[in-house]
Amino acid sequence: MAHTLVAAFQNQERAREAVKQLEAQGFSDENVSLITPDDRHGRHDDDHGGRQDSAMDGTAWGAGVGGAAGLLAAAGAIAIPGIGPLIAAGPLAAALTGATAGGLAGAFMDMGIPAASTKRYEDELRHGHSVVTVQGDGEKMETARSVVQAQGAHDVEMD
Repeated sequence: MAHTLVAAFQNQERAREAVKQLEAQGFSDENVSLITPDDRHGRHDDDHGGRQDSAMDGTAWGAGVGGAAGLLAAAGAIAIPGIGPLIAAGPLAAALTGATAGGLAGAFMDMGIPAASTKRYEDELRHGHSVVTVQGDGEKMETARSVVQAQGAHDVEMD
């Protein structure tokens, strides 16, 4: 039986590192998604509540994750009404690109994320946090949980 894990991160770099670690553990690009605010053209809050200049521009974001994370190299920009510009990669990005109704909540629900949880993850994105999703079976999902927790996920849910 397939399960979906969802994890929220306050720090984009930790979310990207979680994706790289998941790939190192054998999760494929078809099973891992990352969605994060697109702050390439502005400033964003750091983990300590302060402001810092964004280190990302259009090429640095993909290049900064290195060759180990093919998923992130294919990340694309999207805009979600009420949330703003996002960068998304993986199955969630594909669902958002093709979605005409339901937006982010619909894409989350299509992945098996309960409707009651979708608002919480939309709020995470609205607050500048990143969301990683992982789909898989059995014990491998416990590995995924361990990876995201080790990278500092502050909200982890698995169906």
